[in-house]
Amino acid sequence: MEILPIHSEIVAYLKKHNLKDKFNKQLRLLRNDLRHPSLGVELLEPKNLRFFSFRVDKKYRAIFIFHNREIIEIIDVNNHYR
Repeated sequence: MEILPIHSEIVAYLKKHNLKDKFNKQLRLLRNDLRHPSLGVELLEPKNLRFFSFRVDKKYRAIFIFHNREIIEIIDVNNHYR
């Protein structure tokens, strides 16, 4: 699985919230196995838009989309409980 380069605003958010190492670990898991239990990948509502998320940690999730089923683009990282 290929992951597109992360947008600079997302990188800045990760640095600000001290999530860079956790995020990179989860990206490695995502690249190797979408079904890894610690990722908790889920299809978001409304399902027809095909937005997915995975856990960065207990508080934060990353939102992503697929391009051609083999390329992932991370479009956001946010506080899951806000």
